[in-house]
Amino acid sequence: MRHVRAAGTPVKVGVLLPTSGVLAFLGQACRRGIDLGAKMMAENGAPAVEILHVDTESKAEQGRVAAEKLIREGCSVLIGAFDSGTTISAAQAAEAAKVPLVVNIAAAPQITSQGFKYVFRNFTPGATLVYNAVARIKELSSLTGVSPKTAVLMHVNDTFGHAVAKGVDILWQKLNVPIEIVDTISYSRLAKDMSVEIGRAKAAKPDILMPVTRVNDAILIVRELVKQNVELFGVIGPGSPGPYEKAFTDATGKYGDEYMDCVPWYDPTRVKTRRAIAAFAEAYPDQRFELNVGFSYEAVEIVADAIARAGSGEPGALQAALRATNLQDHIMYGGPITFDETGQNPNIGGVLLQNQGGTPKVVGPAEIAVAKPVFPMTPFAER
Repeated sequence: MRHVRAAGTPVKVGVLLPTSGVLAFLGQACRRGIDLGAKMMAENGAPAVEILHVDTESKAEQGRVAAEKLIREGCSVLIGAFDSGTTISAAQAAEAAKVPLVVNIAAAPQITSQGFKYVFRNFTPGATLVYNAVARIKELSSLTGVSPKTAVLMHVNDTFGHAVAKGVDILWQKLNVPIEIVDTISYSRLAKDMSVEIGRAKAAKPDILMPVTRVNDAILIVRELVKQNVELFGVIGPGSPGPYEKAFTDATGKYGDEYMDCVPWYDPTRVKTRRAIAAFAEAYPDQRFELNVGFSYEAVEIVADAIARAGSGEPGALQAALRATNLQDHIMYGGPITFDETGQNPNIGGVLLQNQGGTPKVVGPAEIAVAKPVFPMTPFAER
């Protein structure tokens, strides 16, 4: 009788994130978004919830273990799990228990292509990430009048990295991108040295480098680019976590400036976004409100909305309510939050970010841009 609850008692919401291990930076940022979302939803009169956190330790196999633990503890709905492999593992447990899982971040297409009925993803799959990235790269050329001819693609060799790299290969040809990918370089997610990989990329003499990274390897890549004095028009991530995070800009300083990334992001023009950012700055003055925080915040908003409409904390009622989600006013860039028959939100947009003065700024699309892109980038030796 794990889901029996007295009237008026909080709904238990289980959150599984990698708050230790190689993905700890990212998982901790997600947790801040969850906690801020819960606080602000409560202040806005949302139904009472009790948040239960479990650390997945940056291990994919811990997704199922963490999900099963939270379900045993009476959670009616889960949020997680950032890493695609971990999310797929957790989704299998959630589906078996018929407990909804709201995916805050995870891009692998398998998450919504396996016929799950209890999985709802408010994040873009790898192919959509790449599609949006290609659109922004094309837009960049038209904005600046600079048209790169060659590129090297680098990617971390985890589930996410392989999914994005595969998406690049497919869409590059499908969309007839006028940039030749002259080499593709894979590297370990546990890499401590990128000298060989960057040396190989430098030898190809590309106009742009397109890394698919996490935060730690993004830092290593920039340091090695500087060390080897690699000359590029630009570094543009085609849908990568890392470059917009405070850990990255703090570690790389002026050398992390002008690094670009094409990612789903918050809409800086919305009132709700500005309120959330202000509340975050007050709660976490030494941290940055970014993608991980924003989508995790939004996951709580989605769950709170479903609980309110369901009038119940029962998993079945919440699943039905989640299927009927239609949130028009939210903080991330794109259309209303809805879920299609696969559980995917198809209305998430993508922006082009560029680090300027140690801060990621939206430089595209034009209607929400807060700065103009610097392209070609300033050579590392001249900074």
